[in-house]
Amino acid sequence: MAEPKSPRVGAPILQDEALAALPVSERVRYRLVQARRRYHANDNIADFLREGELQELKEEVSAKMAEVLKALVIDTESDHNTQDTARRVAKMYLEEVFRGRYQPMPPVTEFPNASRLNELMIVGPITVRSACSHHMCPILGKIWVGVLPNEHSNLIGLSKYARIADWIMTRPQIQEEAVIMLADALQERVKPDGLAIVMEADHFCMHWRGVKDNDTAMTNSVMRGAFLKDPNLRREFLSLLSKKR
Repeated sequence: MAEPKSPRVGAPILQDEALAALPVSERVRYRLVQARRRYHANDNIADFLREGELQELKEEVSAKMAEVLKALVIDTESDHNTQDTARRVAKMYLEEVFRGRYQPMPPVTEFPNASRLNELMIVGPITVRSACSHHMCPILGKIWVGVLPNEHSNLIGLSKYARIADWIMTRPQIQEEAVIMLADALQERVKPDGLAIVMEADHFCMHWRGVKDNDTAMTNSVMRGAFLKDPNLRREFLSLLSKKR
């Protein structure tokens, strides 16, 4: 019996029986393609996973990872250190370091701005962990968030800033795009007059490989609304940030 082919844009609609015969990664990809949804490394695809498929994905990734180890000429059958490595790596990718791709956004409790707060608020440093999508090496850093609310803003609990940041960061990506995605998520929920984010991180694709420079970090920022228009507010945020560092 011929193996089912992978779905492609413009491919015919598959019946349930044919779809069920596909590997789980192909079933999820089929739904994404049919919905014309992007599925880049830093995209969340939780809406396209069905019950039980995350476990199936772990099993599929584990099998593929075993083939990678085999291609690296590692005898995982007799090497006690790597006998269970493929399973551990699959679990790590799907449940930990890349879970922001496969889990829905964490619930965020919002409160009305009853006191009509309109002064600068800074949250941070929030410790974040991500991975470079070029080499799958760790990115370890800290984030500071500045918010200038207005009377119509939704106030969220301080821990929720960390939860949203973790959800965004636990994906393979580049730092510049990650900060923009975090700004978009916070802007949508808080709706402040101004939003500022600064991220400073160490990239192990520089420390561990390539130039092997241990002293280089990357810092980038996103300024929106009042922070972009008002230089005094921007200076206040950055000066307070320097004291927190």
